[in-house]
Amino acid sequence: MKPGYQRASWIAAFTLIVALLSSFSLAQTYQPKFKDDPARSESEANALGYMRTVIRAQRVYYKKNTKYAASLADLVHTGSFTRRMASTDRGDYAVTFRTRKDGYELLLAPKQLDAEHRSFYSTEEGIIHADEAKEADESAPTVK
Repeated sequence: MKPGYQRASWIAAFTLIVALLSSFSLAQTYQPKFKDDPARSESEANALGYMRTVIRAQRVYYKKNTKYAASLADLVHTGSFTRRMASTDRGDYAVTFRTRKDGYELLLAPKQLDAEHRSFYSTEEGIIHADEAKEADESAPTVK
């Protein structure tokens, strides 16, 4: 076999291997993090984890201060809430935090709403709601 043909064969084989590996990584599905994990993707798992951390921090803050934190920055060093978590940019999601009389609202809205990026909403009650068609609110179905 001539050297030019051998090189072309190696290039074709390498290209085929790269294509197969790429399709394999794209075909991987989300692996649940725990039993009955409601997340549909890594992004949703991260968003739900963030919401649970804020909800827990607010409960600790309330027990200590008999009121809810007025901002995400007020939650820093409460429970496992860190300074970095006070940022409203959470990768694929944007955080909206609002205070209201005797409570708060927390919304995580995806930058791209699709089957793997639902919108999440919660209040001081700690119940997380999800909506895949629009911004979630109290009327949206609850997440387990």
